Amino acid sequence: MNVVHHRTATVDGHRVFYREAGPDQAPTVLLLHGYPTSSHMFRELIPALADRYHVIAPDHLGFGQSDTPPVDEFEYSFDALASITEGLLDALDVERFAIYVQDYGAPIGWRLALARPERVTAIISQNGNAYEAGFVESFWAPIWAYAADPGPGNETALRGALGLEAIRWQYLHGVSDPSLVSPDTWTHDHALIQRPGNDAIQLRLFRDYATNVALYPRVHEYFRESRVPLLAVWGANDGIFGPDGARAFRDDLPDAEIHLLDAGHFALESDLDTVAARVRDFLGRAVA
Repeated sequence: MNVVHHRTATVDGHRVFYREAGPDQAPTVLLLHGYPTSSHMFRELIPALADRYHVIAPDHLGFGQSDTPPVDEFEYSFDALASITEGLLDALDVERFAIYVQDYGAPIGWRLALARPERVTAIISQNGNAYEAGFVESFWAPIWAYAADPGPGNETALRGALGLEAIRWQYLHGVSDPSLVSPDTWTHDHALIQRPGNDAIQLRLFRDYATNVALYPRVHEYFRESRVPLLAVWGANDGIFGPDGARAFRDDLPDAEIHLLDAGHFALESDLDTVAARVRDFLGRAVA
């Protein structure tokens, strides 16, 4: 088993926690987590990659072990989270990297690529959306309503997403054998989401999600112009980002490699070996 280090760096005055493993001089792979989790979701993938790659997995501000400044001290947005991530990479002297994106990690990764396309060597998307075709409307309708009108009624509808059962659903929905998923996952995430003031952070990000959709045309143009190598290894039973989101990558990247798994939103919890094997094979060809 490869050694994983648990470290912190200060970026723009904020403490950013990150996990790091693998040789410093090896190609870097940046793992970007989604809601409601943290770099904890990559706890088993990191050592599976670290024999050949320099792996970095940060916690976004407001998540995991990173700082959670209140909303009146930090303007939570996907632009801001991407800026913090870019600052961390600069602090660690990382010039070029592949990105593995999931859920919220995708719009953060897309911003990094748009800002400095020459830095991104390859992309792995594990239920990390870039196309409107990927949205499961029944899940997203309350979020679009809140983004359009963040009044009390729409906010109340979204507060349920912060609860234990909603987080548990994200981990278990679409998983053929739920016994493979540890309850530690959703109880860990729920405990951190329930910290005082974190509800306001998450609501700000829910409201800001619409800015990611507005960015999609630029992301698609980046795909077409860069021809960046891309692997989509995707839980096909995801009730948040459906499999059409994976297939759509080929609209702009005809050579994209698409693998749909009999899994849900957090495919690493039930299909770690399959995902790790696909990622290792892809990276071995794309960035070796």
